[in-house]
Amino acid sequence: MKNKLILFNPKSANGKHRIPNSILQVGASIHGKYEYVFVDGNLEKKPLEKILEYIKTGEFRYFCSTVMPGPQLRQAIPFTKKVKEQHPNIITIWGGYFASNQYKVCMDSGIVDYIINGPGDVAFPSLINVLENSKFKIEDSKLKDIKNLIYKNEKEEIVKTTKENLLDQDDLPSLPYAYLDTFYRVKKYLAKTFMGKITLSYHSSMGCPFSCSFCGIVPIFNARWKGMSAQKMYKDVKYFKEKYNIDAIEFHDNNFFTSKKRVLEFSKLIINDNIKYWGEGRIDTINKYTDDELKLMKKAGCEMIFLGAETGNDEVLKQMNKGGTQTGQMIKDFALRMKNVGIIPEMSFVLGMPAKTEKQVYKQILWDINFIKEIKKINPNAEIIIYLYSPTPTKGSDLYKQILEAGFSFPETLEAWISPSWENFDLRKNPLTPWLKPYMIDAIKNFETVLNGKYPTVSDFRIKGYKKKVLEIVSNWRYKTGFYKYPYEIKVLHKIWKYRQPEIEGFYSE
Repeated sequence: MKNKLILFNPKSANGKHRIPNSILQVGASIHGKYEYVFVDGNLEKKPLEKILEYIKTGEFRYFCSTVMPGPQLRQAIPFTKKVKEQHPNIITIWGGYFASNQYKVCMDSGIVDYIINGPGDVAFPSLINVLENSKFKIEDSKLKDIKNLIYKNEKEEIVKTTKENLLDQDDLPSLPYAYLDTFYRVKKYLAKTFMGKITLSYHSSMGCPFSCSFCGIVPIFNARWKGMSAQKMYKDVKYFKEKYNIDAIEFHDNNFFTSKKRVLEFSKLIINDNIKYWGEGRIDTINKYTDDELKLMKKAGCEMIFLGAETGNDEVLKQMNKGGTQTGQMIKDFALRMKNVGIIPEMSFVLGMPAKTEKQVYKQILWDINFIKEIKKINPNAEIIIYLYSPTPTKGSDLYKQILEAGFSFPETLEAWISPSWENFDLRKNPLTPWLKPYMIDAIKNFETVLNGKYPTVSDFRIKGYKKKVLEIVSNWRYKTGFYKYPYEIKVLHKIWKYRQPEIEGFYSE
């Protein structure tokens, strides 16, 4: 059968083996209607060769790739370019946060034919249906009827169709895990983590009901959220428990804890299964849970929650569009609440926000460093993740206007996006912002090194025992005195022991 599809998952940071939920969801949308194959850049030794081998059979018409910001671009961009160069008749379709947020540079590149702008459960099969039934000419009127689509019309104008309402997640087809097994053994995706020996990566909801001005998913979901029911989640968890004996779950939702009712129902269902879990949430949301409800979550296996603390400065929180509900005092109080219930708060901080003067930028950085130390004093078990502020294309926000006025701009070609500096930009490790000076970046990174020496993350399960003790002793004097410059002795130990500092891969999540 001709006109098959290749669904490609580019290699992520460190080639982490996680179930590729994004391409599985695309596969689910066309399962039983069109033939497709999976190619996972994390498991294939030579993924480009595999892709080209498939295409050379003459049976494939579509090359489809999920494209997250950061490391995935290293394969997504050159691979798509090579496919187009060698097989210009192949139709290329991109999805994912990078493609949606940077759609203009993608469409102007000449290597991307269509972009699925958000969830593709309906948009993707609808697009394939139109393309398969258009033998001679693809009618613009038919493409315009497909929601969540970006393409170029006959006049070479970029067209963004209207956004589709988020669908009831329980009504969507189950992900084709069994079909994935024919290409890669699902067991290879169930990794060892600090929570357990067999950890499942799972996605139980779509979107986020908030609109933080620095977040990359805001332009895609526009403050919308839909989640599976607790029963549907538990059904999938039981499947993996019975078939693969999982003992931990990473919930990679953008905001797993949005619905308290759903979380508590799920906690009651999973409470006797001896499964630990980690998820992402907001401090102001989870702060509405009672202590008894938090204790129920802990008993049901909630080991750690990733939380966007961002800063302890209330004015900067407002600048981030996070003020009003979250405050610096709330962050401190919440750290103590988590200590009392035994759940580890994994708090991320975004340093290097723009300000009117260079002095104000640096003053805020030093203020946040001291605030982080206050959090660690309140709750030594609190995990801290530090990001450098990297602008996102949240057009219309005051913050976006501010960064443009300060002289910041995004790359105008796809090739520029895969330069080392811009890849690190997407990982929030190199901001490329004109207001953040080299000495400020050094101050942040040196403090981060000392912090990770004094308090090694529990998520790196290899750093324990004497290694953890040695790091603490070596870093202690720097942490106490505030002398963070030139922490070479800590860096040497981190390098020898291959320490992995805590981070959320690509920040945006799959």
